[in-house]
Amino acid sequence: MPSPSESGATPRHTAPSEHKVRTLDPRSLRGLAHPLRMRLFRALRESGPATASQLAVRLDESSGATSYHLRQLAAYGFVEDAPEHGKGRERWWRATSQGIRLEPDRLNLADPVQRGAIDVLMHEVADNHTEELSTWLGTRHEWPTVWQEAYDLSDYSYRLTPAQAIELRERSEELLESFRAYEAQNADAEDAAAYRVHLHAFPRKTSADRSENPAPPEAQS
Repeated sequence: MPSPSESGATPRHTAPSEHKVRTLDPRSLRGLAHPLRMRLFRALRESGPATASQLAVRLDESSGATSYHLRQLAAYGFVEDAPEHGKGRERWWRATSQGIRLEPDRLNLADPVQRGAIDVLMHEVADNHTEELSTWLGTRHEWPTVWQEAYDLSDYSYRLTPAQAIELRERSEELLESFRAYEAQNADAEDAAAYRVHLHAFPRKTSADRSENPAPPEAQS
């Protein structure tokens, strides 16, 4: 059963049929679970091929750091050379997929090393979501009125079993993926824009749950 994934917008030079999502295994998870590597991989997915120097400027990092981590990403198969963009000695890079996905069945969640790598990855995804949402809230007045009416910032609460929660997630994914068919017809549409969707869904304890399962009393001395 898949866990939440991260998927970037399909660049204008990438056909919708090429929207590949890579499922992580223990080795590739370790290779990607680094904040700068995830930012580099995301930048290449969303904006297309670039050099280490260009990415360094975009991400406010040193070119030495971006160059090193791009080579590491290449060693794990997340990026590759884009020689058709190169001029002279410039080395251009491109992402090899447009998203990543964690499959718990392919990972050993009891392994503290893998758990630590998953924590790094998921917190980086959450931080990116927070940054993107904050950017929208801070700049939404710059968008046309029609776009200011086309966003959503909602939350919903249900009482579900794990199987029902998985069904909700999978049906949501099916609906979201169905909209990828619009990308080809919107490629040259003047009123189309990259539209980001975040899906957060998780269990939590309510005050009623805590009252039904009170904490054990402290030991009396």
